[in-house]
Amino acid sequence: MPELKVNHVEITSDFWKRYRELVVKEVLPYQWEVMNDEAGIAISVDPQNNGHDKSSHAVANLKIAAGQQTGHHYGFPFQDTDVYKWLEAAAYSFGYQPNADLRKITDNLIDLIADAQEDDGYLSTYFQIDAPERKFKRLQQSHELYTMGHYIEAGVAYYQATGNQKSLDIATRMADCIDRNFGLGDGQIPGFDGHPEIELALARLYEVTQNEKYLDLAHYFLNQRGQDPHFFDKQLAVDGESTDRDIIRGMQEPDLTYFLAAEPIKDQKVPQGHAVRVVYLCTGMAYVARYTGDKDLLAACHRFWNDLVKRQMYITGNIGSTTSGEALTYDYDLPNDTMYGETCASVGMAFFARQMLNLDAKGEYADVLEKELFNGALSGMSLDGKHFFYVNPLEADPTASKLNPGKSHVLTHRADWFGCACCPANLARLITSVDQYLYTVKEHTILSHQFISNQASFDNDVAITQTNNFPWSGEIHYAVKDPDQVTFKLGLRIPAWSPNFGLTVNGQQQTADVVDGFIYLNVSADTTIELSLDMAVKFMRANNRVSADFGKVAIQRGPIVYAAEAADNPVPLAGYEVSPKDATTYQFDAHLLNGVGSISIAAQRAVPDDPDQPLYSTSDGNRQPAALKLIPYYAWANREEGQMRVWLNREF
Repeated sequence: MPELKVNHVEITSDFWKRYRELVVKEVLPYQWEVMNDEAGIAISVDPQNNGHDKSSHAVANLKIAAGQQTGHHYGFPFQDTDVYKWLEAAAYSFGYQPNADLRKITDNLIDLIADAQEDDGYLSTYFQIDAPERKFKRLQQSHELYTMGHYIEAGVAYYQATGNQKSLDIATRMADCIDRNFGLGDGQIPGFDGHPEIELALARLYEVTQNEKYLDLAHYFLNQRGQDPHFFDKQLAVDGESTDRDIIRGMQEPDLTYFLAAEPIKDQKVPQGHAVRVVYLCTGMAYVARYTGDKDLLAACHRFWNDLVKRQMYITGNIGSTTSGEALTYDYDLPNDTMYGETCASVGMAFFARQMLNLDAKGEYADVLEKELFNGALSGMSLDGKHFFYVNPLEADPTASKLNPGKSHVLTHRADWFGCACCPANLARLITSVDQYLYTVKEHTILSHQFISNQASFDNDVAITQTNNFPWSGEIHYAVKDPDQVTFKLGLRIPAWSPNFGLTVNGQQQTADVVDGFIYLNVSADTTIELSLDMAVKFMRANNRVSADFGKVAIQRGPIVYAAEAADNPVPLAGYEVSPKDATTYQFDAHLLNGVGSISIAAQRAVPDDPDQPLYSTSDGNRQPAALKLIPYYAWANREEGQMRVWLNREF
């Protein structure tokens, strides 16, 4: 029997259809206007003081490089990637909502990018416009390979969605340019980009072209990282060590762990440094390990995954504990009110989880993917699709953000845009491609690991229809059509949050062993399956090594993590105490926040002390019964600005 393959997946989930349609109707047009400097928006003053707060200018940079406009480059050296990620999101959207007007814009954009690309395949507008003599000379901070990697991803996606050969040709010319310039041969650069991305992009290019040289090049970059700890310093010495020569201010300050380049990957025990760099590198490692069988890379994937998920990840799936360098810090350091939790890092964790599923059929990878989709990543965009979070805290207070410099990076309202606008289009491309995240096929086994209603077709006329009202209900219905009676295994994930489940196959109750987070059914004819998951409200505690959450609980129902918000509860939110013994009530409200399930908890609330009372006293203070209302974390900050808190004080 030939290996089964996914042919097409149509999302029918009401929850996700709204988001995917929102991206087409609002997000893509809005972002296109922003990148063309036509939106009339207020770009957020970046708390990192990057200075790029006037406009996007991303499309204009391409036009200048193409000779269609005159002027200087504006923005970060990676400003082009805003356009490329937007293009990738648009490409995926054509798979479920063809749009002739948008297609005309994207085809013209491909033509513009082709005109901006140099004859040798090079394309990074900052260097083409303002610093052509410095190409590949300051890789610690130039983001050249990162930038071209993002186009390669977009070019592959656009070619697959539309058949536009030019989009793929641009990508292969880029990769060929990089292949000529990098390596251990005479005259080549024995280095790598300071920001991983090119590795996963080249793996995707290999998938569509089957050209081994692109896979070999990705493998080279992964193996070369950290081999020469002085590589960046050598380049700086030649290009000029003065900070006036920096392409991005302050980028000489971090040590090599920030760039994951202090030692070879095979010797790195835990992931350290910039969170987005970490997850992009991990995604590339998992990609290349799968295709090459590199055991060192595979072992690193498992080491990094285990440390991220078991010791450095927030309950919402966010990673990145500090604003300093947008970075990971150390195990169990998970502050809630000063954390970073960049949206891009959550999107990158979804990428990493998907690739780990391609390596191993383990439910823990799908659990984290689900956590990102419904919590950490989704929080990054407002319900109207026109406002965005860069930072995703688990505790916030507008007063603290305004008056405490250490919390100034925490916004309590989503911004129109950012000077460093990596997150909005990154989230858009995840949402428009979410149909690619529901199934993983391994030879004659189909893993259904995300409970997002869909209609899917596979080779040999196998079809699966999944219907549900997830994430609000745990009743999952499958109708499997197998007209040719092809024998295969269907693996259904049993989430870690639902250790108890019910299973009915063709009307008969069944029991099944859970193997690495999945139950397996042998299918050889048309089959109906009912899977019932435990949607009880759960009081979650953190590992007691997490000092920030000691003596606290978080509330979760199904995959959704909940938060208390000032819009529903008298402040201060720090004055509430809850107990697992307290009564909880769940209610779905179709008119609240575009339709969400809310949870009410019988709690105790500290009566605020009189302002004239001494700052410190022996008094226990007064408490009174209260009802605490919680909403899904992803939906916070869509009403009036105010306090928010995920971790609640536990009453003992």
